[in-house]
Amino acid sequence: MWKNALAVIVLVFFATACGNDAAPVISDGGTADTDTDTDTDADGDTDADSDTDADTDTDSDGGVNPGELIGTIRDFHDTHPDFEAELGAETGIVEDVLGSDGKPVYAGGAGTVTTHGEAAFDQWYNDTVDVNMSTQWTIQLVEGTDGVWVFDDQEFFPIDGMLFGEEGNPHNYHFTYELHTQFTYNGGEVFRFTGDDDLWVFINNRLAIDLGGVHGQLTQEADLDDQAADLGISTGNVYTLDFFFAERHLVESHFRIDTTISDLAPPID
Repeated sequence: MWKNALAVIVLVFFATACGNDAAPVISDGGTADTDTDTDTDADGDTDADSDTDADTDTDSDGGVNPGELIGTIRDFHDTHPDFEAELGAETGIVEDVLGSDGKPVYAGGAGTVTTHGEAAFDQWYNDTVDVNMSTQWTIQLVEGTDGVWVFDDQEFFPIDGMLFGEEGNPHNYHFTYELHTQFTYNGGEVFRFTGDDDLWVFINNRLAIDLGGVHGQLTQEADLDDQAADLGISTGNVYTLDFFFAERHLVESHFRIDTTISDLAPPID
């Protein structure tokens, strides 16, 4: 089993001093699309001008690359109360069960060591006028020879020059990232995160990894077999995986994912 041979999956978010690193270029490894336009107005042409064309996509990968995960980055000003403020690792910022809206539920009451109440926290993963700006961001897991899927970026600064920009800093440091995916639990899968700042992973809507706070590099692992009862999962079934990250402080950022979950894919609507 991979976890005995390889030491566990490494879902690694390094942000040693609370920062970010440059994201890799994502390219479509799928086959070329072959579109067939059907002439529906009897004008003898099959192009897309005045016709109502029915395009048939024959891309064999369906337009989705294996290991391709598409999420949402939200950029914040460094004046937001939860960014560039207090330091400290802390668990218990969020509830153990994901909210009905698919977002973490704040559990900090009036505030915690590094957060400042529910209203401010709820802006992290929701579009909020005059508070944040958002864009879609894709990461591409690459399959290694040992069957481990990896995303590794030691300078994860994905929104440099975008949204609110660097605000006088060397990089755009203040953002959150969320993505939602699903997988089939076959047994033996392991999932590890190492880094900073905050990272919460929910499997089947239940908290599997809790690395909250503004901190240096930390590690936590989700062994799906060991945690199956707490997560309410059993082999042969499909489950959601929801991922919530925050980069809240200067200066560095390292981001790595290693997983033996081989079929991560967009969730069913």
